[in-house]
Amino acid sequence: MYRTLRPAATTKTAPPDALAVALFGKPARLPAEYATLDRRCGGALGRAVKRAEFVADAGRVTTIYPDTGPGRVYLLSLGDREKFAGQVLRNAAAKLLRIAWEGKVRSIGLELTPGLGDAIDAQPAGRAVGDGMAAANFEFIKFKSDQNDKRQLSAIPATLQLHASATFRKGLSWGIAVGRSTNIARDLAASPPNVANPAYLVRYCRTMARQIGLRCRIVNAAQAKKLKMGGLLAVGAAGSTPPALICLEHRPRAAASKPPVLLVGKAVTFDTGGYSIKPGASMMGMKYDKSGGTAVIGAMHAIATLKLPVHVVGLIPTAENMVDRTAYRPNDIVRMYNGVTVEITNTDAEGRLILADALAYGCKTYKPKSIIDLATLTGAVVVTLGHEAAGLFCKNAALRKKLLDAAEDTGQQLWHLPMWDEYKPLLDSPHADLVNSGPRLASSIQGAVFLSHFVQQNKQGQPAWAHLDIAGVSDTDNDSAMFNKGPTGYGVRLIVRALEGL
Repeated sequence: MYRTLRPAATTKTAPPDALAVALFGKPARLPAEYATLDRRCGGALGRAVKRAEFVADAGRVTTIYPDTGPGRVYLLSLGDREKFAGQVLRNAAAKLLRIAWEGKVRSIGLELTPGLGDAIDAQPAGRAVGDGMAAANFEFIKFKSDQNDKRQLSAIPATLQLHASATFRKGLSWGIAVGRSTNIARDLAASPPNVANPAYLVRYCRTMARQIGLRCRIVNAAQAKKLKMGGLLAVGAAGSTPPALICLEHRPRAAASKPPVLLVGKAVTFDTGGYSIKPGASMMGMKYDKSGGTAVIGAMHAIATLKLPVHVVGLIPTAENMVDRTAYRPNDIVRMYNGVTVEITNTDAEGRLILADALAYGCKTYKPKSIIDLATLTGAVVVTLGHEAAGLFCKNAALRKKLLDAAEDTGQQLWHLPMWDEYKPLLDSPHADLVNSGPRLASSIQGAVFLSHFVQQNKQGQPAWAHLDIAGVSDTDNDSAMFNKGPTGYGVRLIVRALEGL
């Protein structure tokens, strides 16, 4: 795809070689807002919408080649106005990007606001278009050796310039910038486990931090042992490289004295299930078990790029859950960073163990005012919500609202699930403080309740905490308008918008 998407000030650059317009439904005639543009195109737009074969399904893109004016015009169909949502615009923008790429287009004028009217303001419309285009502008082909792919890519323009009004362009720039960070998360998530092991993520984060202006500190396995991070060490004991806790910090001067927002992301680089081993078919795709951690890496990249005036710390506990004589076993009892003891009943419930140590360490070390963790934690959340939404567990009303508002704004959907005290007995152990996995009932809720034992009060009080179970949305098995089969980078846009709200 294009190496760069670049918003351009229309008044300062050459006219674009293509235009994009937006239409609701199938109008009997072209809306009056596009009358001037239609005259420039010799009436080609008006004739196109009157044709019987013109299809106005939401998200569909039709290409017109007028005899005069721009070389081509793309009609973005948005469906019924009453049913319009930002996701329709994201999907249409993603299709537009792919069509432009195939046509080797170098610049597009986004004349969308006349057609959108008051259905959506210009700035959020720009964000949605940037979201969709950036998502479609991703391919993971670095391990392909087909020379035809390389020749094809070399013939495509390196940059797509996007012309738009100033307000629309502001939102567009946001969408493209956060999309670039999201694609970093997707690239890391897609990287195979023989490459992207814990040591690789450590090296990557160190390099990224230097380049983007983040602080980076690593708690290595030897230090984790001194700190008594029993969960992280147990899960990573048989890994090809030692486990680690990656600490990234964005501390702008304006917010340096304020307690941070803590982001925590599970990064199990491959999950066999350990001695509670997964069936062979269930191991496929387990490279995506690091998607919570890669989302935090992507979010920290976006936060630094946008220079958000918020103190943010990102913790990425990373380990490889393998089988070997050194691996942890069912019936083992491990002592966590905060002293809580956990009886292992299922070595495939490993993500909560590394998250628990990171949460407890983050609470004590950074004394955050609020915490958001992301993890591909349970298959049960997929049974509950499918692939349409992540599970949200949050008792704090203000933080919950910020996240739900951000989900609505970004199209990265959340659904709130309970975390009542009545679920706590499911994790009782006769020999330790907790078990890491109880009976089958309420499995996703059990995961959240387990983590709650490691979110601890500090001198500012009890931090607001939200747990996001992203197992159903972190990757997709099917191609869609925005995503090819593979990782979605879920959580990066959502977290950045929520932080802006905070």
